[in-house]
Amino acid sequence: MQGKVVAITGASRGIGAATARVFADAGARVVLLARSEAEITALATEIGRDALAIACDVADGPAVAAAIARIAAECGGLDVLIGNAGVIEPIARIGDASPDAWSRAIDINLKGVFYGMRAAIPVMRALGGGTIITVSSGAAHGPMEGWSAYCAAKAGAAMLTRAAHLEEGGNGLRIMGMSPGTVATEMQVKIKASGINPVSQLDPSVHIPADWPARLMLWMCGPGGDDWLGQEVSLRDAAVRRAVGLVA
Repeated sequence: MQGKVVAITGASRGIGAATARVFADAGARVVLLARSEAEITALATEIGRDALAIACDVADGPAVAAAIARIAAECGGLDVLIGNAGVIEPIARIGDASPDAWSRAIDINLKGVFYGMRAAIPVMRALGGGTIITVSSGAAHGPMEGWSAYCAAKAGAAMLTRAAHLEEGGNGLRIMGMSPGTVATEMQVKIKASGINPVSQLDPSVHIPADWPARLMLWMCGPGGDDWLGQEVSLRDAAVRRAVGLVA
């Protein structure tokens, strides 16, 4: 990743922040995108290595387009886009869910992925290639009580990722999904507090550390990811964990 430009959405905490650190340690110039400007600015300062923080709401299409254009101009291009930004709220049964909160979840978890791809693909195509990774979830493939917005958006984002690779794989773009399983982040704290569905009943000790999906995505950007183009890599797969070097 030496000298590569890597943009990460939802970079202020959790998987996003861990990914920024892992890719920076591998030599990349990381660009942190999130709504919380103070948090990503502090993280960029901590990381150093010309890390760049850009305040951006992924649910705002023009803002995402402007952020990607700025990255291309200031950094000379864009090699990797990681669509990580996501929210679990609203955790509520469909009959009780707030329509506004439900719609907001779709705006972030699905439309935000589209806005990032829509802005990045022309930049990468013009440069002859690039990698786009969408952070997926088991919820993309199986319904969970109280998570209708999250499940529906993640399912849509998973299919969007497959469609993007179908369209752009021939233009040198490598587009994949990454499903991490349950990760020890603030999202799991909210899930635990809800008390809804079996995931909220999991013991916190079973959640993997946030740097595991980060390290998997770094691996996916190299030759290891070539067998997964247009597909979704699951960190629940023991063979994948061994290939990445997370377990013996």
